[in-house]
Amino acid sequence: MAGADQAGDCPVIMVVDDDWMNREVLQAYLEADGCCVILAHDGSEALRLVAETPPDLVLLDINMPGMSGYEVCARLKNDERTQFIPVVMVTALEAEQDRIRAIQAGADDFLTKPFNSLLMRTRVRSLLCIKQLHDELESRNNLLRRVLNRYVNEDIVETILVDPDRYLKLGGETSTVTVFFADIRGFTAFAERKPAHEVLHILNRIFGALTEVIFEHHGTLDKYIGDELMAFYGAPVPTGDDPLNALHTALQMQTVFRQVCAEIAYPGVERLGLGIGLHSGEAAVGNVGSERMMSYTVIGDVVNTARRIQQAAESGAILLSEATFRLAESQIEAERLSARMFSGKSEPIVVYRLTGIRPKLSG
Repeated sequence: MAGADQAGDCPVIMVVDDDWMNREVLQAYLEADGCCVILAHDGSEALRLVAETPPDLVLLDINMPGMSGYEVCARLKNDERTQFIPVVMVTALEAEQDRIRAIQAGADDFLTKPFNSLLMRTRVRSLLCIKQLHDELESRNNLLRRVLNRYVNEDIVETILVDPDRYLKLGGETSTVTVFFADIRGFTAFAERKPAHEVLHILNRIFGALTEVIFEHHGTLDKYIGDELMAFYGAPVPTGDDPLNALHTALQMQTVFRQVCAEIAYPGVERLGLGIGLHSGEAAVGNVGSERMMSYTVIGDVVNTARRIQQAAESGAILLSEATFRLAESQIEAERLSARMFSGKSEPIVVYRLTGIRPKLSG
């Protein structure tokens, strides 16, 4: 008999009935059909056993002392841990209102006593197949969640899974984004004469902490480039506060960077710093590559400009373009610097140094 267990173990069926003879008859049929059976004599015991060992399916009597089958079914279906376990109501009642009440409680199917063994086994097989398909789909979704969580936070992951055809295909769309670059100043000189495995360990410690700051503020990690990281805000799911989220990230990242370097306490780490640059504008956002190997990224001049601004930021500084400044002007404190020329740009760019974010006004 098909079950949800992909390892080939027998499907687990729980039989809940206050009549010992009914329990034993159902147990005999199910075990002969290759199932593992858990017995419960009332609703309270059933809920306790389900919490300990969630079954693949529940055969549930309706009329039991204490807690009725309706209540047990409703509790199972209202608990996100057990809501997808199929429940078959086993009853001597044939009135239409009793079936309606069972449906309202969340029952997936019915068996009327005295039941036909072939009909019972057929319905159990069918529901177990559905449960197995659900478990396989959930397993794949969990794997996809783990992969996506490497790039975006959990809220964005859930949005992507609602419409994966849109977000996980090659190509993309034009979006307004804020691109974020952070580079570890002095790292090349620091790593020059250090053992490679120690350098890698330190870099991973730093990047691990900095990446969490990006996710905390609803950013999307794009890539690591040597001792530099790139992120963007506003895609795949805009929040409405993306430029400000990016600026919050920049300020918190400077603090976290200093804390992590102090915790590492490795000779020379104290001389490292972080330079950050941001720019906002339209970009092509989507998956680039092939069906076999793709990367979710942003393409456009906004990326090149953000990186040029970051390269001009000294250790500990946060520089932003005028475009980013204008999008968050009323909420930040920033010092206007003189316009400057950047490599690859035909016109000078006005740059601001971020000094703080104003607290939100209450009311």
